[in-house]
Amino acid sequence: LRVVLATVHVPLRDVPRLLTRDLILGTLHLTAQELPYFGVTEPRLAVAGLNPHAGEGGLMGREELEVMVPAIRDARQDGLDVTGPLPADTVFVRAARGEFDCVLACYHDQGLVPVKLLSFGSAVNVTLGLPIVRTSPDHGTAFDIAGKDVADPGSLIEAIVLAADLATRMESTR
Repeated sequence: LRVVLATVHVPLRDVPRLLTRDLILGTLHLTAQELPYFGVTEPRLAVAGLNPHAGEGGLMGREELEVMVPAIRDARQDGLDVTGPLPADTVFVRAARGEFDCVLACYHDQGLVPVKLLSFGSAVNVTLGLPIVRTSPDHGTAFDIAGKDVADPGSLIEAIVLAADLATRMESTR
């Protein structure tokens, strides 16, 4: 399951204001540009709605209609294969089953709960769009268990292996 976050470490109350057409469109373009390094040459992208049922046509919020739909329309006009906005309670299942190569989530927990539920201990965080490869374990710093001899190195090992693989792929395209 590949997930890209539109917003990251911000309070939930700020997310609707931060979700702009330009942010969504730019993040979709960045994602499509970077996915070939992960072996996805023709990315099928999905956008998770912010509101329950992706706003249900404006009944549960207007962010989908006023912000997301125009950004997705622009992305399609630019040649990207984008579907959405889709209800967040089902889009990750569809992606995990192979219907989409990556889901654009609106905020941190919307995107990382499904990733960690499916792959905690082996998932890797990657920062896209940098001139260098940057990966990290799915659990962050894990200071809460530091020095207790209980840490599982699985995600760290996966992050190192992925970083080496990405560096090789990036170097071969230069």
